[in-house]
Amino acid sequence: MMKYTTFLLPVLLVFVCFSFKPQEKPTLQLALLKYNGGGDWYSNPTALKNLAAFCNEKIGTNFEKESATVEVGSAELFNFPFVHMTGHGNVTFGDDEAENLRIYLLSGGFLHIDDNYGMDPFVRVAMKKVFPEHEFVELPFDHSIYRQAFPFKNGLPKVHEHDGKPAQGFGIIHDGRLVCYYTYETDLGDGWEDASVHNDPADVREKALQMGCNIVSFAFTQ
Repeated sequence: MMKYTTFLLPVLLVFVCFSFKPQEKPTLQLALLKYNGGGDWYSNPTALKNLAAFCNEKIGTNFEKESATVEVGSAELFNFPFVHMTGHGNVTFGDDEAENLRIYLLSGGFLHIDDNYGMDPFVRVAMKKVFPEHEFVELPFDHSIYRQAFPFKNGLPKVHEHDGKPAQGFGIIHDGRLVCYYTYETDLGDGWEDASVHNDPADVREKALQMGCNIVSFAFTQ
């Protein structure tokens, strides 16, 4: 446990110092989680950059313009209070990786997983390794994550259609705290990408970014 102490303190200080007031220098950075298994963890390369800019403009956060990439088993994970994970395929966590991610989440970190289509059966198994005592539970539409800066009375917006299923938001809740939020059948991250990537209508992209902003806001204020 002692080997993590150096990295837990910056995370805790980041949470204490976080505010929605613009500052001269960026104080936080969103991070993309790099994992093993062959899935394309690097999907949506412009997504986090655009989400950071949107949050800075709409709710006064002070994120770096560019996102970071961090490996799931790295001690550097503890330097980022908000981590995003996406992809289309296989996800595997080794024993040490699962333990590292668990300690990160129990220490105040937050993980947002966005299924970019095809990731669902793999990420559920991977996260069960991290929290064997918990299941993903669907969050009700009146959950506060849908009532941050932007209200979503019907839950997640639908960005892309795949299987005709409704968009769903699931969570892993530990000791009353949402440590992982999983967005399924929405392609939320696609909606954060540059407009030219998917040619989504402007209102669809706006809704996706608004929901992303809500996730960020909730992660730092729950």
